[in-house]
Amino acid sequence: MHLLKRILTAVVLIPIVLLLVLHVHIIALELVAALVALLSVHELLKLSEGYGIKPFRWPTFTFIAAVFAVLAVNSAGKTPLLSTANLVAVSVFSASIATFLFLCIGMLRADLSGSFPAAMVSAFSFAYIAFAIHLSGATPPAAIGCIWVMYLLVLVWAGDIFAYFVGKSLGRHLMSPRISPKKTWEGAIASLLAGLGVGFVLYQYGLPISAALLNAHLIERQDGFFALQRPPLVPILVLSAVLNVAAQLGDLVESLIKRGANVKDSGTILPGHGGMLDRIDALLFAAPVLWYYTAWHVLQ
Repeated sequence: MHLLKRILTAVVLIPIVLLLVLHVHIIALELVAALVALLSVHELLKLSEGYGIKPFRWPTFTFIAAVFAVLAVNSAGKTPLLSTANLVAVSVFSASIATFLFLCIGMLRADLSGSFPAAMVSAFSFAYIAFAIHLSGATPPAAIGCIWVMYLLVLVWAGDIFAYFVGKSLGRHLMSPRISPKKTWEGAIASLLAGLGVGFVLYQYGLPISAALLNAHLIERQDGFFALQRPPLVPILVLSAVLNVAAQLGDLVESLIKRGANVKDSGTILPGHGGMLDRIDALLFAAPVLWYYTAWHVLQ
């Protein structure tokens, strides 16, 4: 029953996510990304209670929503170069004031012993979740093309699927039993091979896939893989391997947080998958890697 729920949830969610990436205005995409970020942050703050922390809920939600609103306004209608520069400027400013802002809020608490841990988890939630979600969902279509976003999502999904089924059927050697008792090295290797396969597909078929999506009016010309020169195979495979490793580390990091809080899932919003944070944990590490790789090309 758990596996059936997992499959049905994926069948429903994957087309919706791809449609959002391909055919939604940047402002609408920012709103969806903000909603996912707020739901995930809510789950993280709930997890922090397992560490004895009383988090700043509404100040954290308000701060993250405000940052997404500013990024949405600054990203709309901008060229890739300006969009990238605006993201860097807003993110650096937000990160620099987040800790001080939440510590100032902590001064208002009657019990000051909990102010620092609460401020710490609020600032962490911005860097760990909100910023990474923005990189994975909102800015890339304007900055680097929808094909790259699809590549990231498919790579993460493929790695997760192969790790799950190979690990479940063939897994014998546990990777990190203290953090994630069910993860095996066999599943991790299968995930890596799946990621390399997705990278090869991008290299081999990125141009015709882009052309087909353009002809179907699902993307604009600047969003396609053909807007870039076809890269050599080796860099794409290396990038795919790095993204897969980052995604697997993201999964383990979230497992670490849950293990410390003594819970199995971050939430129950997605049947068969747990919480929203459980579903996006791999993207939280992989998305920044892809964004910095592509931003480097934009800024050249």
